[in-house]
Amino acid sequence: MTGIDIALAGYLAFGQLVPQGQQEIVKHAGLQVIHDDGAVTLRLKETGRKDIAEDGARHVVISLEDESRPFGVTRHVRVWNDGDAVETWVEVCHSEKGPVRLVRADSFAAAVPVQASEVGVLSLTGKWAHEANVSESKVANGQIVELASKAGTRDAWESNAAMMVSFGPSDEESGKVLGVALEWTGTTSRRIRRGWDGKPIEVFAGVDMTTGPYVLDPGRVFTTPKAVLVWSEKGRGEVSRQYHRWARNHLMPHGRDLHPVLLNSWEGSYFSFKEKTLTDMMDGVKEMGGEMFVLDDGWFGKGKYARDEKNCDKTGLGDWYVNPEKLPRGLGYLAEECEKRGLKFGLWVEPEMVNVKSWLAEEHPEWILREEGRPLALGRGGTQAVLDYTNPAVRDNIFGQLDAVYNGIPSLAYIKWDSNQNIVNPGSTYLPADRQPNLWYDYTIGLYDLLAKFQAKRPGIMVQACASGGGHMDFGFLRYADEFWTSDDTDPYMRVFIQWGASQFYPACAMACHVTASPNHQTKRVTPLKYRFDVAMCGRMGFELHPKNLSAEEVAFAKRAVADYKRIRPTVQQGDLYRLASPYSNPYSAIMYSNADKSHAVVIVMGLKEEGKKSVSLNLTGLADGKSYTLAEINCDKPHGARLDGRTLAFDLDGAYDSAVFELK
Repeated sequence: MTGIDIALAGYLAFGQLVPQGQQEIVKHAGLQVIHDDGAVTLRLKETGRKDIAEDGARHVVISLEDESRPFGVTRHVRVWNDGDAVETWVEVCHSEKGPVRLVRADSFAAAVPVQASEVGVLSLTGKWAHEANVSESKVANGQIVELASKAGTRDAWESNAAMMVSFGPSDEESGKVLGVALEWTGTTSRRIRRGWDGKPIEVFAGVDMTTGPYVLDPGRVFTTPKAVLVWSEKGRGEVSRQYHRWARNHLMPHGRDLHPVLLNSWEGSYFSFKEKTLTDMMDGVKEMGGEMFVLDDGWFGKGKYARDEKNCDKTGLGDWYVNPEKLPRGLGYLAEECEKRGLKFGLWVEPEMVNVKSWLAEEHPEWILREEGRPLALGRGGTQAVLDYTNPAVRDNIFGQLDAVYNGIPSLAYIKWDSNQNIVNPGSTYLPADRQPNLWYDYTIGLYDLLAKFQAKRPGIMVQACASGGGHMDFGFLRYADEFWTSDDTDPYMRVFIQWGASQFYPACAMACHVTASPNHQTKRVTPLKYRFDVAMCGRMGFELHPKNLSAEEVAFAKRAVADYKRIRPTVQQGDLYRLASPYSNPYSAIMYSNADKSHAVVIVMGLKEEGKKSVSLNLTGLADGKSYTLAEINCDKPHGARLDGRTLAFDLDGAYDSAVFELK
């Protein structure tokens, strides 16, 4: 059994002839339509199949047509030669007299040809500052389990667009597991259904359409998001590693590059900064060995709508020009100051949202998503709303404004793309009345259109997908970005759990992990600087603080830690991940990264209980058979006296938030 076997196993359509040749209605279908004459059935038959060799992949295209109506479905299945990840998606089109309404149009819908006495599902759920909680449950006979997210923008919070379905018992290194992840940033639905006697086991994944059917006009093509499938008979860990390799090799724009150590200005200054505040931060991150400085929120707007310490997040969104009161020499000056220090320069933007207190909203109130006849519900700061990205004029305006800003920064290397509001006013003045349910899908398509325009013009710029933290932690956005802001919660203790969850599907190089101040700004927890560094080493390490607040001893430690991280960075960011000890069932968490030929590995262990000695014994499953390894502890002043006996690493953690990083060669 492979992923492509499952992808080709069939597409469950409403009323389709089932594989056994028996004609029956499929009640829980992946494709459900209302034809222009009101009929609700489909009887699809295959009319053609192509097997196309692409660069590094095999692409199977299957054409299906309804037996009695001019309604067609094209299924796509692409398998990559360098791994087991399979992409599958569907195109729907018709030439009926009037519009067809799509009630469901899943990217993947199949009865998985596997027998199992028990079926389980692993998913990620959460909210602001509590992203990527690992949730596991069983699917009983006769049950349908649905995982859905309906926010429209920050959908990775409520229910991440990925899941693992296990067939029988499974753990990190054993068991049959199917990974299903959607390349989609908007609303999603993923379902598992078991028959009354446990058979069949049906799995579905696609856009959520509970707000109403999508109205599809004759001649138009509706393309579902890609679903990425991974099949493993070696447990959940292998599913994760396959997703990580696929994302680095075939999805992210710069997935094979080493991502820089950067300092983001947010927790170091918030909205209160002048030019010297920022150049002081540049000096600090340069001294510690950093490679980039990123200016966060607060740099834009003018006149009565300028965003500053007084107005904070209440004004200016939508007005993308520099606030001359705060930055009289502009962003180009800051980029030049970075260059003088050997640093790259990055910038925060929030292009999907608008403050009603802005010049853009004053001039174009019709560009804000809103329902006719209802008062406008407002979000962050009491003035924030979502722009109507179904409207090309809105996207063109935002592109033009930001393009002008970017033109003034020739050396711009990085964009932090934020999104701080859900679609709470689900109405569009651009869409006709009978097309209002199309908003949820069309908004995401508009977002991707804008992202693609920016990417095409400036392909070398790295992008971070931020949405109040991890709301854009999904493979859809990662087609245009190289990383995501994992969470606004930067407490390292909390990050152990958040990063463990994110690692189920997303690679370490995509996970922004920052060293922050102590006490932590969100939880007020006090943790050692070493613990904060060790947790940040688990992904793309950076800083979220003002270096001037560190002591000379802390700066010296930071310099050593950054140097250590840069040495192990290729293995952490590009290697295979092995989760050794779960924070959900142990008083510590342990992970290991191993490079391609297993000649180099990094083990990071993070204590979770504040007091008391903890004996740690880890089976290092990611090492090569027949090779011997040397062991060295790094990023420490007092070694833990670790012992390597064959493939077992043993040592003691001691005291509050103790942690350790080991390098094996």
